[in-house]
Amino acid sequence: MALTDTACKNAKPKEKQYKLADGNGLYLLVIPNGRKYWRMKYRVTGKEKLLSFGVYPEVSLSDAREKRQEARKLLRTDTDPAQAKREEKRQSILNSQNNFEAVAREWHENKKDSWTEQYGINVLRRLETDIFPTLGKRPIADIEPPDMLDAIRQIEKRGA
Repeated sequence: MALTDTACKNAKPKEKQYKLADGNGLYLLVIPNGRKYWRMKYRVTGKEKLLSFGVYPEVSLSDAREKRQEARKLLRTDTDPAQAKREEKRQSILNSQNNFEAVAREWHENKKDSWTEQYGINVLRRLETDIFPTLGKRPIADIEPPDMLDAIRQIEKRGA
C-alpha cells in the first residue's frame, strides 16, 4: 500500500531506524533522532544502490514520487541515477566557476604582461564598472550576442 502524507507526518522515531515503503523502491527512512529521509533503492548491473531525495517535510511525498519517476526513467535507459545526479552537480559547479567575470579576469591576467601597466589598469577598471555588473555572474555558455549588445548600449547611453 502506498504512503500517505498523514502517515509520513505521524511517523514517530523508535529506538532503531525503520522504513515506511511507498513502492517502486521509494521509502521514508525514520531515524532515532526524529529526522525523516526520502530514499530509493534500485539495482544497476546487478548491484544494489541507494539514491537520496532529501529530508521530509522539505521534500514532500509528491516531490519524492516525482523524483522517483525521473530516476526510473533514467534506469530504463540504462543510466545510473546517482551517477547522473553527481554529473549534474559537477556541471553546476563548473558553470558557477565558469562565469563571465572569472573568465574575463583570467584573460586580463594572461594579457596584462603585453600591455603597459596603465592600460591594464584601465581595461580592468572598465570591465568592473561597465560589464561585470550586468554580465559578471552569468555562465559563459548562457551569454548570447543580444546580451553583449545590451551591455554595450548601456555604455553608449552614459556617453562613454
